[in-house]
Amino acid sequence: MSEIIYRAIGTIHSPYKDIKGMPIQPTGAVGIDGYLEVNPEYRDGLKDLEGFSHIILPYHFHLSKNYSLTVKPFLDKEERGLFSTRAPKRPNPIGISVVRLTGVKENRVNVKDMDILDGTPLLDIKPYVPEFDHRDVSSTGWLTSTGVDVSKTKADGRFG
Repeated sequence: MSEIIYRAIGTIHSPYKDIKGMPIQPTGAVGIDGYLEVNPEYRDGLKDLEGFSHIILPYHFHLSKNYSLTVKPFLDKEERGLFSTRAPKRPNPIGISVVRLTGVKENRVNVKDMDILDGTPLLDIKPYVPEFDHRDVSSTGWLTSTGVDVSKTKADGRFG
């Protein structure tokens, strides 16, 4: 397998200093403020970003060590294949969150609906565009049968 190297473009800041008790998705973090501190050399790339209401944040699960190809996800009691979950312990520990953009000033991007651990390395910023990103889905796999409210589910430390 060939090695791929990414460099962080900045750092994500949030009120979450510990993995345990964090929301597991942005829908469980509605209204929670955070911000992105973009490295100065990437500041010009923020031009025109303020015209978007939401942005997609790919980031590195920097505390994630090891992985298993089967996991017991937060929303289920059964072991599931890793790639049918959003568990953070992955061969390539990359996370994504869609957050609300509330402002850009110099190299700081203010957001809401923050579900990411403070100090997480930011890999990229992409605008959320409904015409590109929204899909009408017909199936959500094993999640359909759980009946769990993701907006009320918190991390319990199992992936820390």
